[in-house]
Amino acid sequence: MQQPREHTLKAFDEDLDRLRAQIAQMGGLAEHAIGEAMRCLIQRDVDGAMAVVQNDGKLDELEVEAERRVVQLIALRAPMAGDLREAVAALKISGVVERIGDYAKNIARRVPLLEDSSQLEPLSLLPEMARIATQMVHDVLDAFVRRDPEAAVRVVERDQAVDDFYDSIFRTLLTFMMERPQTIGQSAHLLFVAKNLERVGDHATNIAEMVYYAATGEHVAEHKKKAP
Repeated sequence: MQQPREHTLKAFDEDLDRLRAQIAQMGGLAEHAIGEAMRCLIQRDVDGAMAVVQNDGKLDELEVEAERRVVQLIALRAPMAGDLREAVAALKISGVVERIGDYAKNIARRVPLLEDSSQLEPLSLLPEMARIATQMVHDVLDAFVRRDPEAAVRVVERDQAVDDFYDSIFRTLLTFMMERPQTIGQSAHLLFVAKNLERVGDHATNIAEMVYYAATGEHVAEHKKKAP
C-alpha cells in the first residue's frame, strides 16, 4: 500500500530537481550578464552592452516557464509542509533571479553614457564590488540546488561587504561632485551602477533567507538567535 505514495514522492522530487536546474540556469545567465555589463563598462564596449540588454529577454522567458512549472507542480502533486515550502521558494526565487538580470541590464544601459568616466577613481572599485555580489548569487543558488541552509547563512553574512563597498563609493563620488562639479553627470551614472550592484547583493541575501526557510521551516533571524 505504500508504493503509490513513494511513487508520488519520487515524482515530486524529480519535478523539483528539474525546476531547480532551470533556476540554476537562470542564475548562470544573470551572473554572466552582470559580468558582461561590468566588462563593457570598464572597456567602453557599447555594442557589447547593448547585447546584454537584448539578451535579458531570455531570463524573462525562463521566469515565465518556471512559474508555469511551479503552478503545475503544486496542482498535480499537492505538496505539504516542507515540500510546499520548497515549491513556493522556487517560485519566489525565480522572480528574484529575473530581477537580478534586470540590474545587469540597467548597468549595461549606462555604458554609452559613461564614455568620459575613465578619470573617476570609484570606477576602479566597482569590479570588485561586482565580483562579490555575483559570487553571492552563484553561492546562494548552489545552496538552493543542494538544499544547504548553512551555506545560505554564509551568503547572508557576506552582504555587509557589498554594503561597505557601496558606502565607500558613495562617499568618494560625493566628494568628486563637490570638488569637481564638471564630474556630476558621470559620477551620478557611476553611483547608479553601484546602487544596482548593492541591490544584487540584497537580492542574493533575500534568496538565501528563502533557501534557509524552505529547508528548515525557520527564519535566518531565528538561526542567529540560537547561535552561540
